[in-house]
Amino acid sequence: MKNPFIKMATGLYISYFILGMINVIIGSNMENLSEQLNTSASSISYLVSAIGIGKLVSLFFAGRLSDKLGRKPFVVAASFIYLIFLVGIPLAPNYTLAFIFAICAGMANSFLDAGTYPALIEAFQKKAGSATVLIKAFVSVGAALLPFIMAFFIARDMFYGYTFFLMAAVYLVNGFFLLKVSFPNHKAPINNKNDEQVATVQYQFLSKPKFAQEGVAVVLLGFTSTALFMLVQVWLPNFGQEVLGLTQAKAVQLLSYYSIGSLVSVILLAVLLNKVIKPITVMIIYPIIAALSLLSLIYIEQPLMTVLSTFFIGLSTAGVFQLAMTIITEFFPAKKGTITSYVNIAASSAFIIIPFVTGIISKSAGLTAVFLFDVAIAVISFLLAVFVAYRYKKVIKVSSN
Repeated sequence: MKNPFIKMATGLYISYFILGMINVIIGSNMENLSEQLNTSASSISYLVSAIGIGKLVSLFFAGRLSDKLGRKPFVVAASFIYLIFLVGIPLAPNYTLAFIFAICAGMANSFLDAGTYPALIEAFQKKAGSATVLIKAFVSVGAALLPFIMAFFIARDMFYGYTFFLMAAVYLVNGFFLLKVSFPNHKAPINNKNDEQVATVQYQFLSKPKFAQEGVAVVLLGFTSTALFMLVQVWLPNFGQEVLGLTQAKAVQLLSYYSIGSLVSVILLAVLLNKVIKPITVMIIYPIIAALSLLSLIYIEQPLMTVLSTFFIGLSTAGVFQLAMTIITEFFPAKKGTITSYVNIAASSAFIIIPFVTGIISKSAGLTAVFLFDVAIAVISFLLAVFVAYRYKKVIKVSSN
């Protein structure tokens, strides 16, 4: 029997496809926005922190309300709130309004996450890891496609805001689409009887999960996994120009190699998760690959190695956050919306803290130190994942029938 929530999943993935563009659109239009708002490039970078502020504030209540009211109201609301950001930013007459619009984008992001992750986990319980990792696939495709959309408008000497307006149109249509499709009952038992093509996964608790141990560790992984990829997205083009001596065009192109690596990763994870490799194993291996790739990027200044290093950084930082969201619901399945909001709060904190901290590091010690800081974050991620794996074996026994 075909899963009845395929349409819902399609609409949710479309939302994240556009979100992938939103994640990089401010940095990609830094020059345009600086001129429009009559401010410096560094001030424009703080709009990314504003998104984090909006997300962090709303996550304190979005997850709990998602558990009470259901998933649909939040993903639909997210689509329409994003319209404020996408229409408002290109038309903002001053920096203050732009900052407010960026906060709205953060609120929309938290609403989308609070509804989407629990909805996908509830709809595809046997393949929850693959279903949530696919979110990152659509984010990566969106981020990779944005430069081509921008190039289309630039080549025709058209207003840069048309890129924003195009994305707003997609969210508008998708919002009405999501309003009509079916969502799983968020208060139903864990067993998903709608998907008869796969066996039911059952979790037996060997001991009571402890939020102060594995819960906190997974929440911290939400922070470090976000910090890892966010630092690269913000600083990679500058690193390419200032440290590696690349032209602006070639430095920006590094983001494409990074996005390709991210896309390859999530495709592999979607196919291999739970069949060949477990989510927690990925969370242990990926930070090791990330640390080695970052060190290679910093110290091996050879064109081919630069491309390969960037590709593997993208590959090893993609999907870890989504896997953390899946794992924490296995530890604490009763309130998925609430518990995933904690991971999201940690991720939102990274959006606020990382630009601020790395800005200080870049001014005082240079961009090489910024990327060495990312290596340290990868090491911390590895240690946290090892601890979570240890607790997972102690707490959960997985069986299928």
